[in-house]
Amino acid sequence: MNINGVILAAGLSSRMKEFKPLMKLRGKTIIENSIDSMFNVGVNKVVLVLGHRAKEVEALLYNKYDPLRLIFVKNKNYAETDMLTSIKIGISELDNCDAFYLLPGDMPAINTKTFIAVKENMCRTHAMVSFPTIDGYKKHPPLISSKCIDYILNFNEQGGLREIWKQLQDQIATVPVKDIGCTLDADTTEDYNRLVNYMEGYN
Repeated sequence: MNINGVILAAGLSSRMKEFKPLMKLRGKTIIENSIDSMFNVGVNKVVLVLGHRAKEVEALLYNKYDPLRLIFVKNKNYAETDMLTSIKIGISELDNCDAFYLLPGDMPAINTKTFIAVKENMCRTHAMVSFPTIDGYKKHPPLISSKCIDYILNFNEQGGLREIWKQLQDQIATVPVKDIGCTLDADTTEDYNRLVNYMEGYN
């Protein structure tokens, strides 16, 4: 499969009080670790959706990645819009691909095996969306067929991404994983500390 990725990092980090993408993690930043997790699993291109402090993030990353493989886009209305708006901006920039992973920028601890399991599940089931699950609950990162792109771009109903998944539920496949990384983000200081402790012991 020809797979790309979309990473969302446009938010204000309001609950954290610090700017999450640039917080340190394993000798890099959170956003670098999230980008690396996708490239390490073999995606061709990553579209990074920026907003708050976009210039700082872009300046940090610009010389660290192939500019043909890491694409920067901006949600200029990041302070007033929801995640779905950033997703639409990101997928609008996807080149031709069979599917794309979707990942919040503050979830850098996803195991490579999880990405692979989600992909193999989509290949096996031919589902439009493939989610990893833990204890029956859908987690990030979903792998989304490119056939969903127009549907998502044209979706204007209430409920955002949750409502999209609800309407596509008959075309969603899931695969159980044992990956603590799927439960770790950096919304709060406590979350960040758990993430750091986990990643320091992660090989």
